[in-house]
Amino acid sequence: MPKKNAIERETVDKLKRAFAYKLFFQQGVLPLNASLNDYYLAVSYTLRDRMQRLFINSMAALRESRGRIICYLSAEFLMGPHLLNNLINLGLHDAFVQATGETGLDLQQIIDHEEEPGLGNGGLGRLAACYLDSLASLEIPAIGYGIRYEFGMFDQAFENGWQKELSDRWLQPGNPWEFKKADFTVAVGFGGHTTATTDDRGCYRVHWHPGRVVKGIPYDTPIPGYKVNTVNILRLWSAEAPKSFDFKEFNVGDYFGAVEEKVLAENITKVLYPNDEQFQGKVLRLRQQYFFVACSMHDMIRLHLLQNANLDTFHRHFAVQLNDTHPAIAIPELMRLLIDVHHYDWTPAWKITAATFAYTNHTLLPEAMEKWPVSLLGELLPRHLEIILEINHRFLDQVRCQFPGDEEIVRRLSIIDESGERSVRMANLACIGSHKINGVAELHTRLLKEYTLTDFHRLWPEKLVNITNGVTPRRWIALSNPGLSELIASAIGESWITNLDQLRDLEALVDDPAFREQWRQVKLANKHKVCSFYAQDSCILFNPEAMFDVQVKRIHEYKRQHLNLLHIITLYHQLKNNPRLDIPPRVFVFGGKAAPGYFMAKLIIKLINSVAEVVNGDPEVNGRLQILFVPNFNVQIGHFVYPMADLSEQISLAGKEASGTGNMKFSMNGALTIGTLDGANVEIREEVGDENFFLFGMNVEEVQALWDAGYHPRSIFDENENLRAAVNLIATGHFSHGDRELFRPLVDSLLNHDPYMVFADYQAYIDCQQRVGAVFLDQEQWTRMSILNVSRMGKFSSDRAITEYCEKIWQVKGAPVDLKWECLPKEGIVFPQHGAPFMTSSSQ
Repeated sequence: MPKKNAIERETVDKLKRAFAYKLFFQQGVLPLNASLNDYYLAVSYTLRDRMQRLFINSMAALRESRGRIICYLSAEFLMGPHLLNNLINLGLHDAFVQATGETGLDLQQIIDHEEEPGLGNGGLGRLAACYLDSLASLEIPAIGYGIRYEFGMFDQAFENGWQKELSDRWLQPGNPWEFKKADFTVAVGFGGHTTATTDDRGCYRVHWHPGRVVKGIPYDTPIPGYKVNTVNILRLWSAEAPKSFDFKEFNVGDYFGAVEEKVLAENITKVLYPNDEQFQGKVLRLRQQYFFVACSMHDMIRLHLLQNANLDTFHRHFAVQLNDTHPAIAIPELMRLLIDVHHYDWTPAWKITAATFAYTNHTLLPEAMEKWPVSLLGELLPRHLEIILEINHRFLDQVRCQFPGDEEIVRRLSIIDESGERSVRMANLACIGSHKINGVAELHTRLLKEYTLTDFHRLWPEKLVNITNGVTPRRWIALSNPGLSELIASAIGESWITNLDQLRDLEALVDDPAFREQWRQVKLANKHKVCSFYAQDSCILFNPEAMFDVQVKRIHEYKRQHLNLLHIITLYHQLKNNPRLDIPPRVFVFGGKAAPGYFMAKLIIKLINSVAEVVNGDPEVNGRLQILFVPNFNVQIGHFVYPMADLSEQISLAGKEASGTGNMKFSMNGALTIGTLDGANVEIREEVGDENFFLFGMNVEEVQALWDAGYHPRSIFDENENLRAAVNLIATGHFSHGDRELFRPLVDSLLNHDPYMVFADYQAYIDCQQRVGAVFLDQEQWTRMSILNVSRMGKFSSDRAITEYCEKIWQVKGAPVDLKWECLPKEGIVFPQHGAPFMTSSSQ
């Protein structure tokens, strides 16, 4: 014990000296005039230095690896803040708390100061981030490839209740976690034309002559695993012009022309998901997608050729996972590199390509299936269009052989959609060019097989598999809910952090009154924290003893935030008519952003805020019903929203949500779920038990049957008194200061179309919410259900999901990293010859 204390003292003293060193030499300031941002950077650089030995050894192991490297291609990586996550994964949190405390700093204040990387929007990007965490924690060599967006999605603010989009300047304070790797710059072409020739062997060859070239500059962010030596890479590409300034143009007075190339190039990586309502937005989005996959495929080939003379075994050394269709253009890009640059014939090139890629489908919504006009693709990427057409030609010949005379299936399976404007179906391209396709929940995969990808399933029955999504317990329990983590660890130990199935041991404590009381106190403390924080901003005193009924997710009609609102308005109307109504007090919490061009979603946001204004300002219901719309919902805000929730709203129409991961985060933190049989809700209910899940609404078959029979939402409206009263309050201007026109588009859509069957599920939802309220009044029963939810969430760890990817798709196993390399040899500095590694192996 004394020796241990001496080591800890030495560690703390070294950290304190390192803070001062970084502040003085790296930030160039004295403590006297240092800002909070200076302290944040000093602490972060100190931590990064302690990660470097692991990072460099992991990169050396990756470069020398003879096994497969996982390359995860994603347009989004919603990483969340790095500092606290890295402290926990590296096992240095307590040491940094002590060291900062002794120097007069508040580590929590420094952690809260960190700007969240603006690299994603919602579930797609957060899933990618969870998977990178699990890949590193399971010691699987991996590289995440994406885009270094300068401004990210956008920061959300409210102006008169409307969403206002602000620039997300996440890089402005400085990013201490990234390393610029300018030596690995990649040239990426766009536009131009192709020419065909015959080579010396008499083989047909095509040469692409791009009209414009931009540079892709990689920035590497280390991703440490949990208490292991493995630190993987997130490699993000930033676009620059080959020549950023034209002196000739400047000297003749054309000041814009002097920097035009720089502006056009850098626009590619300016903003996540530019508004593609306009044609130029579509062009930019396609440029983004090709830019990052071109850089990434080039980088993989560079890495492969460090160890191999050719690309014959490329597919054995790299497994490339396409996270949705955004990176699907990588398939013709790899074919182009193999055929045009490395001079492979078509057949071996296609064999390598198809064995390299696998594709994760994330949607069942037809409108979300990405398509690009043939004319646009031909103008921007002429060689790739030629390759896509050739892939399609050869593929359709195969289809005709398997389904002779069935031109209808040929039409459906074709990469080219000939109906209306000819377009390229990226999902079809991804299915054809991948050796495996996976859905992300059991229901989602079944619906892919039966509906969305049914023809591909008929063609290749073994190709489509299920891997249900998961989330990392490191960030979503250990980091975000320290009170619950400590309570669980005191009861069953800490090994559940890397083996979530061990939470089952909590079931033995469900009937322990003392444990249940501790469980309730943790939840109450989390709610108090949120109430205190938002009371400062909104001047509203939220009731921490109330049920916190939470729906945080992207704002979209299929997510049905407006169904949630109709329940709130129904309760409001009932309380106004009967103030003695016996219901538990509720705080309804919303969060989420609407796409800038999605009018109906933005109108729903306006309606939420308008209803909140009326309800929160009405003394007759205030304290019993309250509404909080959390602005700018992101990972950092999720850290305290998921732990404080009592009820999780997962109420999409059955058959519309692929999986969802917010549902998992809520349940892991002790919230009970009210939901439909949609996405991963089905499996969550199976795991936690029917009796611990509040189910309502139609299932997929019932939804389809209602559509087939003819759905008439106005008839439901006419027949349901409570529904009619709620909708009429909106329509008559009760929540819009008498303005009957403001919400007319939403009301008309529900009455005349209701594409997501809000009215059809309304009464079942209201009835289920009554059951929720009754159970919440029995706090002992509610707490039992909460404990059982947490204890049965082992399946939904991203560690389990990644293990299934390794077994079902990638065929890889973990490879622990040996710490062979030190910064300097013991005998002193030795400068190597040019090109040799400036490191020494401790094993030599």
